Amino acid sequence: MEIIQIIIIAAVLLAIAVFGLSIHILFKKSHKFPNFHVGGNKNMRKKGITCAQSWDKLEQRKVRKELQFKNLTLANK
Repeated sequence: MEIIQIIIIAAVLLAIAVFGLSIHILFKKSHKFPNFHVGGNKNMRKKGITCAQSWDKLEQRKVRKELQFKNLTLANK
């Protein structure tokens, strides 16, 4: 019985937390969930700190452009 009471208390606390977050989002001007991504932080961007995923995407884009340029051939007229 003690375990069931603990599970019920934990579920109620979790429900209260979710409800509190939803109220915060509803009354905020943008009605969006806050961005906790490293790239969304202005101070981190000023210092040059970026997210590893964002950095990886940028590097992959650069490589794709280089490969496309290397594979170009001139058409004979």
